Amino acid sequence: MPPRSAARPVAGTFGLQALVFGLVAATIGTIYLTQPVLPEISQDFGASPSMASLTVSMVILGITVACMPFGVLADRWPIKPIILVGGVVIASSLLAGAFSQGLTLLVALRFVQGLFVPALTSCLAAYLARSLPLESLAVVMGSYVSATVVGGLSSRLLSGLVLVGHWRLSFVVTAALVLLLTLAALRWLPPEGPRQPRGAASLSYLGLLRQRTTLAPYLATFGSMFVFAAVFNFITYHLAGPPFSASTSFISLVYLTYLIGVVSGPLVGRLTRRIGGGWTLLLGAAFLVLALLVSLLPSLAAVVLSLALVCAGHFTIHPAATGLLNVRLQGGQGRGNSLYVLIYYLGGWAGITAAGQAWSLWAWPGVAGLCLLVLVLPLAVGLGEIWRKP
Repeated sequence: MPPRSAARPVAGTFGLQALVFGLVAATIGTIYLTQPVLPEISQDFGASPSMASLTVSMVILGITVACMPFGVLADRWPIKPIILVGGVVIASSLLAGAFSQGLTLLVALRFVQGLFVPALTSCLAAYLARSLPLESLAVVMGSYVSATVVGGLSSRLLSGLVLVGHWRLSFVVTAALVLLLTLAALRWLPPEGPRQPRGAASLSYLGLLRQRTTLAPYLATFGSMFVFAAVFNFITYHLAGPPFSASTSFISLVYLTYLIGVVSGPLVGRLTRRIGGGWTLLLGAAFLVLALLVSLLPSLAAVVLSLALVCAGHFTIHPAATGLLNVRLQGGQGRGNSLYVLIYYLGGWAGITAAGQAWSLWAWPGVAGLCLLVLVLPLAVGLGEIWRKP
């Protein structure tokens, strides 16, 4: 594979950032379209809340099942056709879901949709890593991370606020957006960089975990997502109980702190280029440590501030770890990025599961204490990157 410096320069990095941002945001948004309208779906189909919630969980299950196979495909085949197939299938699944007359069919379509989400997320990340020079990659990957934040938030607002009472219409609008942005990506993405030759040595998924230089970003993002998911899942119980007794509407508003991730993504890319990945990871971990300590104060303002710090920390570590991984992948970008997505979601699952036990035993101090222990991972990775010999 030729050195990155020989890659074809990208004309209009801002335009590329906007394109990547739009496609990733629209794709991530499809995951959570039904979340704010689950009662509406229950009423439409006469289904229980647990059954209606499958319209969210089955998408995530599809992503988990498919991310590693798509990683192999991205390493063996040109990625633009994969992006096209992914966009067409997701848009078609959404359109079919908009007209579905049974919940079983809707859930099945949502699972199919989830199976092809990696085609527009991890495969796109692999394409960028293969095609961009290093001076552009970190910045564009920052926009990629910001897009995941906007996608999750905007889709909830679209179906639960803008098109409230018309969840089927939100499916149609999102399908059209995904399809248009997919076609735009095919037209305006930079030329794809060379794939690793079929016969060349390539790290397997196990090999990526065995190699220290690629294991480090995985550990950092696992620890960060563990804390992020645990905090935002159980802070609602903490705020609803004494001494705060906050209302549901107030608790919903605190999720607007997610917007910090929109700003921090591209900035972190530039920061990493200036001070290095190790120092950037340490900065993100420091934000998280401070956030957890502040959250223990018996003050509503302090808890809200802690959530802002959690977002600042997570959305510093996440783009820094993504950029660090892709800079080091000399081949196998599809596998590397797919494994990253899998570990990211596993971190969230582990954080929610373990924090549930901590909450039942020690309430919020138990959750905060558990998260502080897990932050050893990004802290150790950051220090290791600083001390690592070039």
